[in-house]
Amino acid sequence: MVQRLEGRVAVVTGGGSGIGLATVRRFASEGAKVVVADLEPATGKAAADEMGGLFVQVDVTEEEQVKALFQTTVDTYGKLDVAFNNAGISPPDDDSILTTGIEAWERVQKVNLTSVYLCCKYAIPHMQANGKGSIINTASFVATMGAATSQISYTASKGGVLAMSRELGVQFAREGIRVNALSPGPVNTPLLQELFAKDPERAARRLVHVPLGRFAEPEEIAAAVAFLASDDSSFMTASNFLVDGGIAGAYVTPL
Repeated sequence: MVQRLEGRVAVVTGGGSGIGLATVRRFASEGAKVVVADLEPATGKAAADEMGGLFVQVDVTEEEQVKALFQTTVDTYGKLDVAFNNAGISPPDDDSILTTGIEAWERVQKVNLTSVYLCCKYAIPHMQANGKGSIINTASFVATMGAATSQISYTASKGGVLAMSRELGVQFAREGIRVNALSPGPVNTPLLQELFAKDPERAARRLVHVPLGRFAEPEEIAAAVAFLASDDSSFMTASNFLVDGGIAGAYVTPL
């Protein structure tokens, strides 16, 4: 593996499973020192131990915990180069706007959008001190497209992540801090498997729209994150990086 991240320090939220875990492994394989931030101590610590990194248990919706996460990273490794703000939820009670209650709406907004705001707020000052940095915020292809199988709060939260990433990317560009939104298509993760196991019809309706004919694997998304974290993407900021199997470019998919 090419060591594009040799000597860099990276924080991955939601690093204990799914895209986060695949990214932790990819970052470590490319030479980074990785801090795994996760709410679940068992999976988070296992991921950090596997990679020889640091585990920090954190609720990304709690401001003081997020602040402490990035301070702990710098106290341990001396700097912060990369922040992959990836933690998120997609609960079953987030559905059509006609049936989604305000409690479900607010819970999803807090985990998916407010947490990214907090992570950016407390990562950026450390990157300013370092004179550079790369922030990758997990949005989604649904921030670009509409779906009749709605998850209204999830969709709105990811649209907010996309807009915020664009704004921060512009604001801090001349300080050497790049901020990009990563917009995956459907990914074969436990979150998606659980959702679709409960509703195979919904899964079928979504899969038919993917030109490549399958969902992404977490490792494929992790490869895109590593690109955005590295100097290979040095002229990219304030971008929406779609890794969606062609969904956003499709009108009629191949038979």
